[in-house]
Amino acid sequence: MYSFTKIGVILGGCIYCLNESYSHLDVRLNHYLAFSAFFPNTAASRVLELNDRFLDIRKEGQWLVMMYAPWCAHCKRLEPIWGHVAQRLYATSVRVGRVDCTRFTNVARTLEVKGFPTILFLKGDQEFVYNGDRTRDEIVKFALRLTGPPVQEITKTQSFEILKRDRDLYFLYVGETSGPLWELYHKTAELFQPHAFFYRSHVKVTDKHVPVENTPTLFVYKENLHYNFTGHDITDIETLNITLYKWVNAERFPTFPKVTRGNINQLFLTNKNLVLAVVEENQLEEISPDMTEFKDMVESVIKKKREKYHDHFQFGWIASPDLVNSIATTVVPLPSLIVINTSTSHHHIPEDEPGKLTPHVIEMFLEQIRNESAPKYGGNGWLVRIYRSWFETKTTLFLMWKGNPILTMVLFGLPAGFLSLICYGICCPDILDADDDEEEYTNGNHMKKD
Repeated sequence: MYSFTKIGVILGGCIYCLNESYSHLDVRLNHYLAFSAFFPNTAASRVLELNDRFLDIRKEGQWLVMMYAPWCAHCKRLEPIWGHVAQRLYATSVRVGRVDCTRFTNVARTLEVKGFPTILFLKGDQEFVYNGDRTRDEIVKFALRLTGPPVQEITKTQSFEILKRDRDLYFLYVGETSGPLWELYHKTAELFQPHAFFYRSHVKVTDKHVPVENTPTLFVYKENLHYNFTGHDITDIETLNITLYKWVNAERFPTFPKVTRGNINQLFLTNKNLVLAVVEENQLEEISPDMTEFKDMVESVIKKKREKYHDHFQFGWIASPDLVNSIATTVVPLPSLIVINTSTSHHHIPEDEPGKLTPHVIEMFLEQIRNESAPKYGGNGWLVRIYRSWFETKTTLFLMWKGNPILTMVLFGLPAGFLSLICYGICCPDILDADDDEEEYTNGNHMKKD
């Protein structure tokens, strides 16, 4: 059902690459000027129009490339966003471009592009595919995470004020760069570099900003607080590696994020129960007061009882009712609450009406899920998958009919009419032949009679 799939500090639009010298910047600038000579019409848009020659230089420097097709509606919606991404990254070492895969099929084939649009970050021999929300800020963060090394060093106390202001979530290692914890932290950072920011520093630098008691130690920063890694005392390397991986994988999300089609697959990788407040946004991404009140009420549960529920549940809110309907294979009321088991794809819906849900009732419902006494629905069985496919098809057709009934009739009526004629011609040839024979026979009788 679901498909599962490195760092700078921003200040006023400037990128501080902590381990990069001015000479490197000069080299990158020279490369850029040389490359621009091949594409003189791209200075205004900041987006480089690439062709087959891109394959010869794709390993030189760092590239953020959109693989698109002119007929793709999703690509057209991404186009203005891509221009803003190029503008934001213009002063960095990342060159932003795009490739028309219908014209330069060799590029698409070499980079193994399987759908449109596909966003790739290329750095030397490394290739990273972007699978998040197609918004300017998220795409820019993705590129900035991959520009530098997996773990960047913070050397100045003042940098932490900038860091906490510009990064809503990051991981921090404090201590010497030696020992098993450091090695495993660096290894984990390499794996999760496309998804999170990773830093390291020393006690003297972090003294006024991070509650360090012993070193080495690990923290995750989110919601303006540093939360400590709980596995420092583990001595077995393999167990420490697994524990650290799971901790980073689960903590790389905010406590109450907005869940979308772009990030829900990543949230499923946490193997937690996903608690979603289902609401609806208008075209301006505004939520009505009653739905906002419901969303805030659900958020208060995890904010007040974080120690109790954080290890078992990932909370969030979602403004895509159609996505929830697809998961639940029914039309859920708005607002509502749904809990999805990301390991088995089963889901739970409280028996109480949404208007009767209170923090206490939600806590009782979550306890039922923890002790496996709550009713569960759905799953990943083949019957469920078939029913889900039918439900999604039915919903899609209904939305098409509701949005434009005439177009829906044209799209499905004409093919159905042609198919009917073809079937009629195949299945009923004897009737046509019989009419011809009867006519000939009749004519023959007339002739004899005359």
